[in-house]
Amino acid sequence: WHVGDRVVISPAYVDHEEPATHADAMMGVEQKAWGFETNFGGLAHYTVVRASQLLPKPPHLTWEEAASVLLCASTSYRMLVSDRGARMKQGDVVLIWGATGGLGANAVQMVLAGGGVPVGVVSSDEKAEALRGLGCEVVINRVEIGMGSNSAATGGAIEAGKRLGRIIRKEVGEDPHIVFDYVGKATFGTSVFVVRKGGVVVTCGSSSGYHHEFDNRYLWMNLKRIIGSHGANLQEQWECNRLVHLGKLMPVLSSVFPMDAAGEATRLVQQNQHIGKVGVLCMAPATGLGVTAPELRDRVGEQRLNLLRQKDKLLTVR
Repeated sequence: WHVGDRVVISPAYVDHEEPATHADAMMGVEQKAWGFETNFGGLAHYTVVRASQLLPKPPHLTWEEAASVLLCASTSYRMLVSDRGARMKQGDVVLIWGATGGLGANAVQMVLAGGGVPVGVVSSDEKAEALRGLGCEVVINRVEIGMGSNSAATGGAIEAGKRLGRIIRKEVGEDPHIVFDYVGKATFGTSVFVVRKGGVVVTCGSSSGYHHEFDNRYLWMNLKRIIGSHGANLQEQWECNRLVHLGKLMPVLSSVFPMDAAGEATRLVQQNQHIGKVGVLCMAPATGLGVTAPELRDRVGEQRLNLLRQKDKLLTVR
């Protein structure tokens, strides 16, 4: 790397001299989430990273688009595509909770690109419309299955799973091979129940609570698996970033705030009032800067690059 290189930053902060890191960086004892488990992060004019965190910036993206991609996209890549995750294959039906969130919206794209069938679950009509804009044809509002918010399902997880299963079978003719779950407590019992015999529930988080409850009979007697996934190792990040460079994976940025409104942006995410990713400008003085491959950008298309962009929510830098 050289001074002046245009880069994006991986959130995986690992010790490359720690032996386990060489097998899989995410297994390293010293592995941390940069900006969360370190005392420095991205909401600043200057920051500190290790050389192993740097990847080349996709030249057709603006600064804010490029900055919004790698964390959630690489996490979704490991969960779905990597041999350390669900190992999705063509034709797999994949149930995606929170399908318009940063993780979910990337997962929808990866399932479609990989020849799978995404089934997206969202919490509002607005998010359902946005999800269809991503290309997901099977869209389910949580209200339909008695799960209107991040709370326990009406009648319990099994009853919600029965309602959900009926809808999925009606739409695609079979139960899901994979369930993509980062919501946690409110959905996990339903995820274990609804995934098909021999299927996989892959989880990377618990936004609604860490203490999961599920009926273990449906897990062991039906040979299902639960896979824990966290971040992405360097190879997975490079493979994911390559998809962005090729124009196969699009940013899911919805709105952008100036840095002095970072609190407002964070609050939007905390209250689940956002879709996709929320950006904060730091060194970039305005949106739309940083593109060095305009011909590729034209070939990919502005509309595809702004699948979730809500222009009315874009704030002007003060």
